[in-house]
Amino acid sequence: MTHDFLIIGGGIAGLSAGAHLAALGKVLLLEAEPALAYHASGRSAALYEAQYGKPTTIALNLASRADHETLDGGVLSPRGLMLLAGPGEEDLFAHDAGQMGLEVISPAEAAALVPALNPQAITGAAVHDDAWDIDTDRLIQHYARVIRSHGGRVQTGASVTAITRHAAGWQVTAAGQTHEARILVNAAGAWADAIAAMAGVAPIGLTPLRRSVARVPAPTGHDVARWPMLLGAGEHWYAKPDAGQMIVSPADEDPVEAPHDAWPEDMRLAEGIASYQHFVTEEVTRLTASWAGLRTFAPDRTLVLGPDPESPGFVWVAGQGGYGFQTAPAAARLVADLVAGRAPVLPEAIVAALSPARFR
Repeated sequence: MTHDFLIIGGGIAGLSAGAHLAALGKVLLLEAEPALAYHASGRSAALYEAQYGKPTTIALNLASRADHETLDGGVLSPRGLMLLAGPGEEDLFAHDAGQMGLEVISPAEAAALVPALNPQAITGAAVHDDAWDIDTDRLIQHYARVIRSHGGRVQTGASVTAITRHAAGWQVTAAGQTHEARILVNAAGAWADAIAAMAGVAPIGLTPLRRSVARVPAPTGHDVARWPMLLGAGEHWYAKPDAGQMIVSPADEDPVEAPHDAWPEDMRLAEGIASYQHFVTEEVTRLTASWAGLRTFAPDRTLVLGPDPESPGFVWVAGQGGYGFQTAPAAARLVADLVAGRAPVLPEAIVAALSPARFR
């Protein structure tokens, strides 16, 4: 075999898995686009919030924290989180604040922390400091360096056009070249089911969901650098400081017919801005940028990690949804443990809940 592991997908899922697998054998990572982290990974809100997600996701979040704090000197910086509710959202607010363990504060206290807020529009506010920005580029480059330091290769502009199984492993054709590997790792994000089908492996039933984002000017006269991320009750919208401005999203999850280079929907952007604008004192009059990404979920909205029980040598690292960066260290470690035949650190029930075996 030319390689031990051939990884399809150069987002955070594939790169982190490749870095952990590189200690076990020679890695080749293929990314279809001309740059790494081009799709979902390059369009992430990039927040580490340990209590955000399903129990399986929270377990991965918690198990990833030490890596986030130490890798390459640490990739976290303080952000904080503020949950906001308006009229009629009291039940949603109570549920979210309780689930995430937030401290309830008064509308006046919320406006003291974020001076652009209108306390008269707020019926519920809660905060905590234990939410962090993730330096996504630093994390991506760290994992790519680890792969290369073990003699592995990361190749961009290499769209996979054919996959063939043979007695000793896999043969993959990409960018006019043919590669062989013992183990094929499917980290293709929104394209993961299509890669599985190309390899003759039963798909999981992954669904790509579009999320639209706008960047808008910061409220006049305010330095937003130290403001927390603002989250609407029920996760109907969010806003986050970004390079001296604010990014605003309706937190939409619109299914798309087929994976593609996503673009934002104007009406969705308008909904997100209207939700944000309800809580602030200044009208948003223009956008400085907008984009969209595809958050891809399995049917149970839980990550899919590990070897396929019906297809020897085929490994899933898929279904990250919006949790790819914050779960990456623990998810990649779990995949490497399973491939190496080592006992995972995570509890057995969590490992089983993440396994692709649940769909077979």
